Amino acid sequence: MKKILITGCNGQLGRALNCRFADRSGLELVNTDVEQLDITKIDKVMELAEQVKPYAIINCAAHTGVDACETQTDLAYRINAVGARNLSIAAERYGARMVQISTDYIFSGDAQRPYTEFDAPGPGGIYGLTKLAGENFVKEFCRNYFILRTAWLYGDGKNFVKTMLRLSGDNDTVRVVGDQFGTPTSATELAGLIDCLLLTDNYGVFHATCEGECSWADFAEEIFRLAGKRTRVERITTEEFGAPAPRPAYSVLDNYMLRLTSDFRFAPWQDAIAEYIKEM
Repeated sequence: MKKILITGCNGQLGRALNCRFADRSGLELVNTDVEQLDITKIDKVMELAEQVKPYAIINCAAHTGVDACETQTDLAYRINAVGARNLSIAAERYGARMVQISTDYIFSGDAQRPYTEFDAPGPGGIYGLTKLAGENFVKEFCRNYFILRTAWLYGDGKNFVKTMLRLSGDNDTVRVVGDQFGTPTSATELAGLIDCLLLTDNYGVFHATCEGECSWADFAEEIFRLAGKRTRVERITTEEFGAPAPRPAYSVLDNYMLRLTSDFRFAPWQDAIAEYIKEM
């Protein structure tokens, strides 16, 4: 029986993985969240790894509050960087595969084309810096790793889709940023990729988003259209929105390594969000 240790099991991806692997023959999920495992404490991580002796560790835990990271710098580094380091050390000690979830925010966002895995990172804020540090720790301490960079994730939990639908109930018009471009990505789709890679030796860094690109305003309009809402989207600039932390203006990821090394293909973002709204 292969044991899969999941951190951040109550998050959107953690829940999607549990749905994906439910009743899967030959696999046993060991679910943890912050209450069960503090990934920032190396002794706690090693203690649990000794008990479980996992086949794989999937790190879904993260400090994802982009604005909060700017003021909670130490906490962001402890969770996003040191936490990844600790899990990687444990994975190496017990011969486990390490799956690290990373982000489009490791890039500067000033590109004119989608980023591939061969483009140099250049994060503009603390969140991106800490996630990049986490990537580097994984590479340093663990040989058998999958680093998956994703973006604009939504699933079972708090997310942009649910925020837009909630706002549409009370407003005829919703103001949404129209000058940041990326790719909305379904947690279900990302769980499918992890399922595809987990039992293989196709290690390395992969961009892992649904196909295509749009702005946040485009995404909101599609959500309202699919949900049958008449709410109008008023496009505003990043400057007008006034978030404390910098955001990449263009952080579309090209799933280049997947095309080179795997038969797995993500759904177009429009198809994935249509399926999500239908299930809701």
